[in-house]
Amino acid sequence: MWRKIEEKAFYYLMVISTVSLGFFLLLIVATIVYRGLPYLSWEMISQTPKGGYYFGREGGILNAIIGSLYLSSGAVIIALVISLPVSLAMNIHLKRRKKLVNGLRFILDLLWGIPSIVYGAFGFTLMIYLGIKASLLAGIITVAFFILPIMIRSMDEVMKNVPLSLIESAFALGSTRTEVAFKVMVRQTFPGIITAVLLAFGRGIGDVAAVLFTTGYTDNIPTSLMQQTATLPLAVFFQLGSPIPEVQNRAYAAALILTIIILVVSISTRYFGKRFRKTLIK
Repeated sequence: MWRKIEEKAFYYLMVISTVSLGFFLLLIVATIVYRGLPYLSWEMISQTPKGGYYFGREGGILNAIIGSLYLSSGAVIIALVISLPVSLAMNIHLKRRKKLVNGLRFILDLLWGIPSIVYGAFGFTLMIYLGIKASLLAGIITVAFFILPIMIRSMDEVMKNVPLSLIESAFALGSTRTEVAFKVMVRQTFPGIITAVLLAFGRGIGDVAAVLFTTGYTDNIPTSLMQQTATLPLAVFFQLGSPIPEVQNRAYAAALILTIIILVVSISTRYFGKRFRKTLIK
């Protein structure tokens, strides 16, 4: 009797939680669309800010859109170069050293849970130590540190599910660990790797705290890694702080653009995940 009551209680709790999350998600999206869509225009997407844009005058946020794409793409490339070998080492070269691997996973989980503002403060301290000014490069490095645990653990969880018999069969045929890692493991987990990359890209492009102290802000599109760059989260942040209602509504339009980009990334994650399932060894 008590078991049935417990099952029903958790079932209804799960339903309530799911409905609540869906409701608040729709409420947030509806607010952004309602307040931002009337102010979203081609001028806003295709032009950089002109004099007095943040006081309600003409221009757009093309600089922030391009800057966000530059920043997230660079950070993802750096994080991928580091995370893929680490994930492969944890599941191929260090597979028998379970205590070491579990310790690494625990540390990565802790790093995943650290607030992004801490990464921003760390990036700012690193900038001072290396003598780097606020720039696109400093932002890329900071965001790379931020998404690195996310990417490693996402790849690791996928690689843990690769059948052990598949790996042992490759070793039995005389394959080296490197060959098993890149010709078997990467091929078998390629959809998961794509998902991890796009997930990290979405987290990187939507974060403001990690780049608040490191990228600076400019109305121009950066042409060098050492130049300051604008990002969409910072554009939203600065415009919402304005006392001018029109500028505040433009902030919701910028938030709508950011939401659309993240939505495209999420859809791409599912699309490429299904598309590359044909690469799996069955």
